[in-house]
This record gives sequence, C-alpha cells and structure tokens, in this order.
Amino acid sequence: MLNFGPFKSLSTREFKQKKEEGYAIIDIRRAEEWEYYGIIEGSHKITFFDEFGEFDLESFMEAFTKVVTDKEQPFILVCAHANRTKTLGELMGAQLGYKNVYELDGGINWGWIDQGLETVR
Repeated sequence: MLNFGPFKSLSTREFKQKKEEGYAIIDIRRAEEWEYYGIIEGSHKITFFDEFGEFDLESFMEAFTKVVTDKEQPFILVCAHANRTKTLGELMGAQLGYKNVYELDGGINWGWIDQGLETVR
C-alpha cells in the first residue's frame, strides 16, 4: 500500500477487499465520465472538479457528508487515473481532518477497467 500523505493508495486487490468490508466508494469524476466508462458497482457519484479544474467544496461536502457521516468513517475516492483523488485526498486528510481516506491506485481506468473488471451504468 503506497502512502501519499494523510491518505493511502490501494491496489486493486486491496480495494476489492475494502469494498467487501463496506467502505464507502466516492466516484469524483464528472457525469460524462460516468456515462462513458461506467462506475464501480455501489459507488456514490459526487463530482468534485468540473471540466475546467474548478470545484465547489461546499456543494461537494453537502453531498459527501450524506454518505460519510463522521471523520473516522473510512472511504475510498475514485477518479479516472488517480490524479484528482490525490488532490482531494490531501485536502480531506490534511485540511479537513478525515482519518481514513483511501484512493484506488490508477483510478478506474488503470486500476479497475484495465484489470479486466466490470463497471455498471
């Protein structure tokens, strides 16, 4: 397990194990990405960055806190290639005080689809 600071990067195998343990999966990609590539079954779709790289933290947190209800609850962030999740993971852990922040290494494209695993639409 790689560690990029206050959050941890999970291999595909580790991710599948944590998913089975009931960790919340937060897919932060945009709607067109969900439609094109699908999502990992059971994921919560909560966009963080828009197509211009901008974000509205207040709107994101309003939806996010309905899924992750306290700062101890573990959750896994997913994006396309694990670039956006690194930015958000750092923010969630270091600045917002969440204790159990994870990401899928390689994102859904390299850490899931390229591993031959299915998505749902």
